[in-house]
Amino acid sequence: MGEAVHTFAAAQEFPLFAALGMLLHGWARTKLGQWEAGLAQMAQGLEAWQRTGARLYEPYFLALLAAAHGHVGQSAAGLRLLAEALAAVAHTCERWWEAELYRLKGELLMAQRGGELPQGEDADACFHQALIVARHQQAKSLELRAAMSLARLWQQQGKRAEAHELLAPVYGWFTEGFDTADLQEAKALLDALA
Repeated sequence: MGEAVHTFAAAQEFPLFAALGMLLHGWARTKLGQWEAGLAQMAQGLEAWQRTGARLYEPYFLALLAAAHGHVGQSAAGLRLLAEALAAVAHTCERWWEAELYRLKGELLMAQRGGELPQGEDADACFHQALIVARHQQAKSLELRAAMSLARLWQQQGKRAEAHELLAPVYGWFTEGFDTADLQEAKALLDALA
């Protein structure tokens, strides 16, 4: 679909939508395992988006690109993108994806250290900030993601009971959608922590 949006928008000379289509098509390619081409296309789409002067959705797009970099082991590149995204949030006050930015930052900090417990800037602090933001916004899906990330960290630290105590009430809030990836992952983590 991203490719179709890009093609149509470029033909109609809609640069904003052409950039969006390019970015989303690149993201889809990464999801299909075409990492190098997908990352390049996402970066090109983001650059084209920014050239239009648009800033709406920029933190979200930067987060998509950061997560893709993290998936291929390029945590430092992902962290640079997240710093840019958090600066954009501070500048524009577009905060709807802010909790996920902090959660991803924590995940990339952990990945950058090869799974070792982080030193210096702490993943734990990032996950806590993600929880604070998600709770303030009443964004339960983002709260669930942040709680899972923090619970996994605590599980590694041997704090299984605390991890279960954190995650169980967030998971228990949901009454539907149990076939979604996030809720299935949360259920599996709760079972492992029990």
